[in-house]
Amino acid sequence: MATITTPFSGGCACGAIRYESTAAPMMMLNCHCRDCQQSSGGPSASFVVVPTEAFKLLQGTLRFHASPSHMGGKTHRGFCTECGSPVIGKPDGVPHIVAIRAASLDDPSGFSPQADVWTCDAHPWDQMNPALPKFEKYPPFGD
Repeated sequence: MATITTPFSGGCACGAIRYESTAAPMMMLNCHCRDCQQSSGGPSASFVVVPTEAFKLLQGTLRFHASPSHMGGKTHRGFCTECGSPVIGKPDGVPHIVAIRAASLDDPSGFSPQADVWTCDAHPWDQMNPALPKFEKYPPFGD
């Protein structure tokens, strides 16, 4: 199984955004909700979930787009203001986490999803890994 070495870093496509996480991932997942489909341009978005206090924006400014969340409040998706790359998600319902887009990692080779979430929105043509646990909506994020 792949692992992500801590601390780890990443950024956007143009280099304007740089971030670091000083904590190991709490969870790695693929989200199939419609918002993630639309913001990624694909059948899902892949995330590395870390504690909020471990995530630090080192360079640049994110622009946030908020959409209603079934957990309550909104999910705030952070994008680079220059190139538009999606970088993070911050759900109001679980303020103790930051969901980092796996594609934004400097070294995404350590990404190893542990679950597929929001499978209720997955398309029939989406080829999910049958070995991964499936959650119709949210997985337990822990406190």
